[in-house]
Amino acid sequence: MDTENVDAVRKEVRDHYGQLSREGMGCCGTGGCCAADPGASAALGYTAEQLADAPEGANLGLGCGNPQAIARLAPGERVLDLGSGGGFDCFLAARQVGPTGLVIGVDMTPDMIERARGNAKKVSLRNVEFRLGEIEHLPLADADVDVVISNCVINLSPEKSAVFREAFRVLKPGGRLAISDVVALAPLTPEEKADVTLYTGCVAGAATIDELKAMLLDAGFDKVDIDIPAIGRATVAQWFRDNPTASKVASATIEARRPGGSQ
Repeated sequence: MDTENVDAVRKEVRDHYGQLSREGMGCCGTGGCCAADPGASAALGYTAEQLADAPEGANLGLGCGNPQAIARLAPGERVLDLGSGGGFDCFLAARQVGPTGLVIGVDMTPDMIERARGNAKKVSLRNVEFRLGEIEHLPLADADVDVVISNCVINLSPEKSAVFREAFRVLKPGGRLAISDVVALAPLTPEEKADVTLYTGCVAGAATIDELKAMLLDAGFDKVDIDIPAIGRATVAQWFRDNPTASKVASATIEARRPGGSQ
């Protein structure tokens, strides 16, 4: 994708999610995908305790899974959330890593950063912070975090290879990647890929499993594992039940590790 198209896609995504932050609804609007209600979040694997733990306004229903379930976070770890939105997964992670750990949320949408910082004040968590930035150009030092999580965001990037290279850069040796994201089960047509609504709705930008594996390996990761649980197919099919493209995508868990370290 050339620079002009990359910038255009990024602007569409930023504008779309800025509006969602201001309006406080799921990524396809009321009744669409990722509906921001407890039932939808529970279907993605969040427990009632987790849903009750997050401050009001943090869960905008923009996820397609629960990266907490595969991240295996431990007290004292430093965690990065790519595309942190209203901060929902950051707040849950902050509880898990405890006061000796730190969670950093990065989002390119100023409205989301403002919302997340406001949510943080509600619960007075001192081990979570939010930084404005693009996930293809992370505002973090090399080898800075133990874990990178993300929830239904990388599919929105027009430069996914750059995202994985940056994730690899900021991870410590032995650090791990734990992601929930939409993947393509079959190649999308040029018309589908060019549909702005499908792109901002987490469909048109989805890469295939083979493409994702290749990008992760090229970035330097090993122990790459991409799995599509049954709920991943069913949930996405429900969100896009009126769109024939739905049969081409599903929600997956993506895990990988940066080689080295003691693990």
